[in-house]
Amino acid sequence: MTSSKTNSDPEPKYRKVLLKISGEALQGEQGYGISAEVLDTISNEIAEVSRLNIEIAIVIGGGNIFRGVAGSSKGIDRSTGDYMGMLATVMNALALQDSLEKKGVQTRVQSALNIEQVAEPYIRRRAVRHLEKGRVVLFAAGTGNPFFTTDTAATLRALEIGADLILKATKVDGVYDKDPLVHDDAVKFKKLTYMDVLKNELKIMDATAISLCMQGNIPIIIFNLFGSGNIKNVIMGSEIGTIVRSDKDV
Repeated sequence: MTSSKTNSDPEPKYRKVLLKISGEALQGEQGYGISAEVLDTISNEIAEVSRLNIEIAIVIGGGNIFRGVAGSSKGIDRSTGDYMGMLATVMNALALQDSLEKKGVQTRVQSALNIEQVAEPYIRRRAVRHLEKGRVVLFAAGTGNPFFTTDTAATLRALEIGADLILKATKVDGVYDKDPLVHDDAVKFKKLTYMDVLKNELKIMDATAISLCMQGNIPIIIFNLFGSGNIKNVIMGSEIGTIVRSDKDV
């Protein structure tokens, strides 16, 4: 892979990262589906980081197309709804793959559900090898099991590939004590422990995902996906967003 890095450039703080993007982020202002403008913006950011020889894996949600929980509330069997949501993540992964490859970034989509016509089956050793070769790997279809969120899938895949960090991309610039989009007096946390998140029921990731991160001692940085250059800046070590890690590291 061709790198744009020179000898005078600073060294990245993290070398292998897993980026978690919500499906809702892809819909932009249109409220549903995939915004071509948002897709292009995100893929430009990822392409820039990939050229620095950073190993990047991505998990995308499917909430812009279908959410299993929402389907369940309308009478769809929960397991069926979750499988439908997994298929939505495959669609999003294929869209991001297409956008990245148009920018010259080599990619692979690996699916936890067998859809061999459009994606490789998820195989951990193959995913690791793709990353070593400089390919961006997009993990689709969650864990392949109902009742597990894509946050849990992202944490599981991060642990399996040995990622240094989970990047949780959101619409706000970190974690607050209350919704900053609603409350002007919301206070931002710069650092949190896993137990802080669990005890205070902060809605960063579900409890299963946080517990897995705590067991594997893998830090999470929650940041604004739409701040220009934020993905690169976080990886280079800039103090952006909120970091969640173990007690001894905070």
